[in-house]
Amino acid sequence: MIFSVIRLKLDVSVNDVIGLTRDRYVYSIHQLIWNVFSDGPSRTRDFLYRYESVRGRPTFYTISQREPIDPSGRWEIHSKEYAPKVSKGEKLVFSLRVNPIRCKRDEKDKRHRHDVVMEAKTKLGFKALAHDKKPALAELVQEAGIAWLKSRESDLGFSIEDDKQRPTVKADGYFQHTLFKARGSRPIKFSTLDLNGVLTVVDPERFVSKSLYEGVGSAKGFGCGLMLVRRLR
Repeated sequence: MIFSVIRLKLDVSVNDVIGLTRDRYVYSIHQLIWNVFSDGPSRTRDFLYRYESVRGRPTFYTISQREPIDPSGRWEIHSKEYAPKVSKGEKLVFSLRVNPIRCKRDEKDKRHRHDVVMEAKTKLGFKALAHDKKPALAELVQEAGIAWLKSRESDLGFSIEDDKQRPTVKADGYFQHTLFKARGSRPIKFSTLDLNGVLTVVDPERFVSKSLYEGVGSAKGFGCGLMLVRRLR
């Protein structure tokens, strides 16, 4: 695998490469990163990415099966081989942006996706609660986010501590997105949540293949799922 940092060159205007209307911003970002990985109309996505605005300029962190190529000359690309070696019991600092959904089937076996934060609010009857009875949204986001991640631990080869008094993982940055591919098209709606903290590797092989290479959760085409890690000092 290949890890890359892709930054917009300093002599290129941000406005020239990103559609800045609110409803198209995320989709514009999606198109930008796709342009450096797509080499033909039949290409399927074989990369994960995380978008950040660094000092006001677009920056992408990516993990891919091949090196990104910039035909436009707008991007500064730094790539290196990515073959992480981890040990069972090792602790790592991680940063992860996810689409926090849970899938359920109804009585007709139809699959439905539920945003875990909105689901938590619904269970509490959040809208109907008196103002002084409503828990802080940050508390709901923290609890729902940690529960969502813990439910995936065994599949992903790691574990996190769920200590409510001294949490080792923080869930915040919850945001609901609405975007359009084209004027008049049906909206694409999804939410994102940032998870940052410390994890413990339980199954090194599964952790690398599932968490780091395949990514976590859904909406990977919109910048979710890439887990950035570093060793705990």
